[in-house]
This record gives sequence, C-alpha cells and structure tokens, in this order.
Amino acid sequence: MALLAGCGWQPIYATRSDGTSGPAAQGLAEISVGLMPDRLGQVLRQALQTRFERAGSGVAKRYDLVASFGVAGEALYLDQTTSIPSRYRMTGLASWSLISMDARRRTLTSGSARVMDGFNIYDQQYFAMDMENEAVQQRLAGAVADQITLQLAAWFNRHPTAD
Repeated sequence: MALLAGCGWQPIYATRSDGTSGPAAQGLAEISVGLMPDRLGQVLRQALQTRFERAGSGVAKRYDLVASFGVAGEALYLDQTTSIPSRYRMTGLASWSLISMDARRRTLTSGSARVMDGFNIYDQQYFAMDMENEAVQQRLAGAVADQITLQLAAWFNRHPTAD
C-alpha cells in the first residue's frame, strides 16, 4: 500500500494521517439497519451490522438503511438417465435505501446488489443438499452485504458532509 500512496490511491475505509476515521468509516458507523422479514433477511441484516460496526461502534445513528433481500434458484443440468438436476444455481438480489433520521426523512441514496452462487445435488444425499443450500444462502448474504457496504462507503466518500 505504501507504493500506491504516492499516486493518491488509498483504501476506501482508510484512516487519515491524523488517526481519525475517513468519511466512509464514519458514515457506515452512523447507519442503523432496519429489520427485514424472513430468515434470509435476518442473515443479511446481521452481515450488514457486522460490516458497519467494524467501522466504529458506540456512534450515534444518523441514517436508516431499509433493505429487502430475496433468493431465487434454478435447476441446471438434468441427468439424462434420472431426469434429476445435478446442479442448482441461486441468485441473491437486494434493493436498499439510505434514509436520513432527521425530521424530513429524506432518501439520500439507494441501490441494489446481485450475486450468484450454486451447489451440486447428489442423489440420495438430502441432508447434504440441505446443508449446502444453507451455506450458499450464507455466502449470498455475505456477498450482498459486501456490495452494499462498498456502495455506501463510496457514497459517503463522495458526500462527506451528508445531512
């Protein structure tokens, strides 16, 4: 990173030379993540909270993040002898809005995130397939949380005095 600093590059969550947090880290720490329905929504909410708290805890909240998250799946490659799919592809899609907690409750920015993952289906291995499905859903929520966090960090860097 020291080599890249000379060209002006710095990490998006960079701490300033005086030791204070940059606008992205400060802004992320000020976000309260709203409740989301269903198990998948809870997993995404926890993943987002973990990423935002990494930027700082104990900070007064100034923004609400409202998000929705869903996962769709499709069977791929049907075995020619049994007509049973042997691969399952899952797509996670989230839409989100960052809303100020002031009296006007303005939507400051919004966006979406989309990721894909999948798993193999093994005949006669129901519990293995169920466990792999859970693991894929966890990975999808984590990847969506990463995308949302980066989108918000970039927005805070462009709008350091967002009110």
